[in-house]
Amino acid sequence: MKKTKMNLISVSCLGLLLLAACGGDEDTSSDGNSDTNDNGNGTEQADGGTLIFARGGDSQGLDPGAVTDGESSRVTKQIYETLIEFDEDSFELTEGLATSWEPSEDGLNYVFTLREGVTFHDGTPFNADAVKLNFERWADENHEYAFKEDGYTYSVYGTLFGLGDEHVIDEINVINDYEVEFVLNEPLGAFLQNVAASYFGIISPAALEEHGANIDENPVGTGPFEFVSWQRDSSIVLEKNENYWEEGLPHLNGVTFSVIGDNSARLSSLLSGDIDIMDGLSPDDISQIEGADGYEVFERVPNNVGYLGFNTEVEPFDDPLVRQAFNHAINKEDLITAVYGGQATTAVNAIPEDYLGHNDEIEDYEYDLDLAQELLAEAGLEDGFEFDLWTMPVPRPYMPNPMRAAELIQAELSELGITANIVEKEWAVYLEEIELGYHDVFMLGWSGVNGDADYFLGTILHTDGIPGSNQTFYSNEEVDALLDEAKRTVDPDERASLYEEAQVLIHEDAPMVPLVHSRPVLAGSSSISGYVPHPSTSENLKHVSLTNE
Repeated sequence: MKKTKMNLISVSCLGLLLLAACGGDEDTSSDGNSDTNDNGNGTEQADGGTLIFARGGDSQGLDPGAVTDGESSRVTKQIYETLIEFDEDSFELTEGLATSWEPSEDGLNYVFTLREGVTFHDGTPFNADAVKLNFERWADENHEYAFKEDGYTYSVYGTLFGLGDEHVIDEINVINDYEVEFVLNEPLGAFLQNVAASYFGIISPAALEEHGANIDENPVGTGPFEFVSWQRDSSIVLEKNENYWEEGLPHLNGVTFSVIGDNSARLSSLLSGDIDIMDGLSPDDISQIEGADGYEVFERVPNNVGYLGFNTEVEPFDDPLVRQAFNHAINKEDLITAVYGGQATTAVNAIPEDYLGHNDEIEDYEYDLDLAQELLAEAGLEDGFEFDLWTMPVPRPYMPNPMRAAELIQAELSELGITANIVEKEWAVYLEEIELGYHDVFMLGWSGVNGDADYFLGTILHTDGIPGSNQTFYSNEEVDALLDEAKRTVDPDERASLYEEAQVLIHEDAPMVPLVHSRPVLAGSSSISGYVPHPSTSENLKHVSLTNE
């Protein structure tokens, strides 16, 4: 089984980011003049071919800043590029559209030197003006390319950088075509990590002008692959960017992202040769792939949380006692055995265990139906009640079989006289309606995209994430204040302490049941070379090739 080791940004690096100029080393040694080369394992790496990547659900949209789901980011990662990129198997920073970045000693100024000679897919030049325009459209709802009246929102930008009076970026100055300065009004501990998140891929200004609010379905970036077509709930087709700035890349002629909702059907397509790689391999099927010639399993590191979320604005889930009761009523170990095949660990907090600021001192709610019943009685619901349990229609990295998980939770709650009516909706509708608060209780999860705790806590549990990424509608002023202070603190020890304190309050308020941190698995043909699953779940496929045995 192929595995990658989690390598989050280190505490020491966090402290140094603001004290020294940073830049990444980049390997551009690919031979652009050769069609094949020996990859060292007895096969030939061949340029060309189309990789067919099957997934359980479709993308929500293709404007990277306006989406919150991983299926969208998986695709936009191929089309767009960010100023800073992450290393192929970690959250260490490396060069992207910027070749270097230099922060001031006080952490309030960052000057990025941009890569020269890069063009967007429409042939227009990438430059500092493009960077400035993109960041300003995310920050200003009245910007001509913000498209607010057409329903575009940039909730992740708001939670990571703030909006309005809380916006941490004071101004963006174009020094020249290939230098741009960001001036902050206060330090932001994860500024560089945030800039590297896939949400902030740079869109062609000319494409924004041409397509307007239809940019969501007409993406134009600088990435290794160009957009060709999108057939909703079926496939997204990309082709090789022949003018890509990195010589010799990408190796593939194209990538097709295919939607096959059922896990078993997706696996059958892989084994029949109809697809090359699939996400969401059921844990029960791992042994089948490992025992088959010509196939292999890829495993991501645990960098997510799968959870049961409450709409804290509707009865009876506006009562913390009810939410605490649910925490005591769910047997996470049984869930891991039945749904994850052991490919997960129980979650106590909303952030993964290896993250800076994870509170190891918090004890999980013990599985105890008697205690759950006592809490319900205290809330005046000793006779039980009925509610709708919204369940994802597609497998996700943090929940490989949502329906099975929902049925287990349904059965456990029935022992308390609680009737959970399982509700399924089409994936895009599901995401849209839980953002609008149509639900009682829902199943979802969150995967890290930048290796920083703020992306978890500040995005899904801060008031600023309403409406959008905070679908529990949880709002606690004290928690908000702690998260805001942690976000604007540079010292890693101080940040960790603030996050730990916030998690104590969140644990008591119980806006969700943190279920698991999973180890997502994928399966693919052995003809695939150069594929490295990234912790963020959105890896760039420019180094991937199809080999000839």
